[in-house]
Amino acid sequence: MSMDGLPPLREVIQRHGLFAKKALGQNFLLDLNLTRRIARVAAPLEHATVIEVGPGPGGLTRALLSEGAARVVAVERDERCIAALEEIAAHYPGRLEIVADDALAVDFARLAVGAGPVKLVANLPYNIGTELLIRWLTPERWPPFYQSMSLMFQREVAERIVAPPGSRHYGRLGVLAGWRTDARIAFDVSPEAFTPPPKVTSSVVEIVPKKTPLPVEAGKLARVTEAAFGQRRKMLRQSLKRLGGEALLAATGIDGTRRAETLSVGEFVMLANAL
Repeated sequence: MSMDGLPPLREVIQRHGLFAKKALGQNFLLDLNLTRRIARVAAPLEHATVIEVGPGPGGLTRALLSEGAARVVAVERDERCIAALEEIAAHYPGRLEIVADDALAVDFARLAVGAGPVKLVANLPYNIGTELLIRWLTPERWPPFYQSMSLMFQREVAERIVAPPGSRHYGRLGVLAGWRTDARIAFDVSPEAFTPPPKVTSSVVEIVPKKTPLPVEAGKLARVTEAAFGQRRKMLRQSLKRLGGEALLAATGIDGTRRAETLSVGEFVMLANAL
């Protein structure tokens, strides 16, 4: 038996005939000590509703509940995993809600209605992690429905999220994250911690919304960053040509010979507001 009174995850996986599907971006995390460490990044959990995406057989789900989360809402599209999650729900009566759906089709803000403080905690499927993060960073309403995000990504993606201007990892994702949130890499997770082991190191990133980010329309900021970093080797007067180029730069006083990676988040906001 494991430390939470439920069977070891390897036994659960074998009993339910589970295997990680590459098409779903799955890599199962079986070390309950490690999943508890992830849960603790999001602490305190006692009065929070935690929304988890892609729980699989429920390793992180169990950690969140054993660490005291008042309630966990687990969004899982893989029907094979539902029975394993239902066993966890039975062990923690009234504290685990299972949403059998595709995370890309879920209205997370609606899930959070009436839930009190909400935290997003997940070992995100690799194939949808970045897309979900961008959605969570760019809702129309701010502050958002969540109090914090503690999410696992491939190390390369994590570095892009926290990258400062001027660094080689700085790009569109770093601007969007830096605009509205404060983000840090909490710790790395080696490939050997997963079944099957991925080819890359993973990182847990803690992301906390800023109460008053610089005012700008998310759509305009997305357009400017997409254009600027889509041709990041070129000068801004060239990469931003289809958005106004020289006129846009003149309106903001930004030198057109600079390149995208040299601009601060504030300067990108200025460009977006000048559109």
